[in-house]
Amino acid sequence: MTRTLLLRGMLVGLVAGLFVFAFAHWIGEPQVDRTIAFEASMDQAKGEPAEPEMVSRKIQKSIGLLTGVAVYGTALGGIFGLVFAYARGRLTLARPRVLAALLAGIGFVTIVLVPSLKYPANPPSVGNPETIGIRTGAYFLAIAISLMAMILTIQVGRHWSKSLGSWNASLLAAFLFVILAGVSAHFLPAIDEVPAEFPASLLWKFRIASWATQVVLWGVLGLLFGWLTERKEAVT
Repeated sequence: MTRTLLLRGMLVGLVAGLFVFAFAHWIGEPQVDRTIAFEASMDQAKGEPAEPEMVSRKIQKSIGLLTGVAVYGTALGGIFGLVFAYARGRLTLARPRVLAALLAGIGFVTIVLVPSLKYPANPPSVGNPETIGIRTGAYFLAIAISLMAMILTIQVGRHWSKSLGSWNASLLAAFLFVILAGVSAHFLPAIDEVPAEFPASLLWKFRIASWATQVVLWGVLGLLFGWLTERKEAVT
């Protein structure tokens, strides 16, 4: 069963990656092009030569983007399948669709939303190249803390449900997660390297496109995986 769910998750993750490619190519890449054009105009105004492209933009937003999201989606889908297999016998949710949707929502909040509230996505031209190591480390630390906080609150919520009931325990656990995530974010290093002259509207559109792309990924992953699993179990 675990092997079947793993393979199903990888397949669904690949399909989700294709949806992400189409969405990102339509919504996200135009913002990246505008960002690069802004950076080029700033360099030209300063009299600095344009930086040579190691990989052309045509390849980056076509085969490069497709390869990246396909590999990422497949790997994430495999992990999702394993988590689903682990949670299936431990959470009292009868329908696979409900469990898959719940896990996808938890995954989005934990891995994407909470860390990005502290360290939101920035366009390629934003950020000091010398601090990329610090920024990357801080971001992955935020993800790790968010994951640990979510695991802790789920365990605490299950314990509280025995005496408080599922609804009250879920509300208290969610409140506890918000507190843990907020406190940890407060003590993480603040990183703000957006140039003052960078257009605020472009930055906002880029970040919205980044969040929307993740919503597509996790949404397709959770809904399609749950539908396939429930359909397979109904047949057998």
